Amino acid sequence: MRPMKRPALIFALCMLLAACGFHLRGDARMPFDKLYIQTANPASPLALELRRNLEANHVTLAKTAALSDVILSIESDVPEKQILTLGGSGRVNEFQLRYRVSFRAYDSEQREWLPADEIMLSRDFSYDDAQILAKEAEEALLYQNMRSDMAQQIIRRLTHAKPVSPPKK
Repeated sequence: MRPMKRPALIFALCMLLAACGFHLRGDARMPFDKLYIQTANPASPLALELRRNLEANHVTLAKTAALSDVILSIESDVPEKQILTLGGSGRVNEFQLRYRVSFRAYDSEQREWLPADEIMLSRDFSYDDAQILAKEAEEALLYQNMRSDMAQQIIRRLTHAKPVSPPKK
């Protein structure tokens, strides 16, 4: 009888997960069909990452804002680098990398789907003058990881977006 209890337990756990609304990451259901990404630089790494992730989530990307249900406007996309600590000789020991993105989502009727918001991610990394090429590669990889994380966060917010009517005057 022992083997029969295991499948029943697994089935019960699956039912509990399904009941709580659990979804695998990357299995996002968007409340709209077509999206247009509006950005100052359509070839920016963040815009490309967003397009790739949205297409993976079966969102149709519109060629123009007029053909879309929702417009995702990337207002700013700013990578920053700041000195975190200095050594005794005045050389940099650590940097802090920051990645700041301001965005909003709205439709053709100017109803807000996501109000203007800003996300900032940061990563600290140690620096060594003797390993310049390796540290430059590490910095590029950290920025790439932050862009990927940023795109995922924006997509998660889009999955829960709803139109809000503008206040009446």
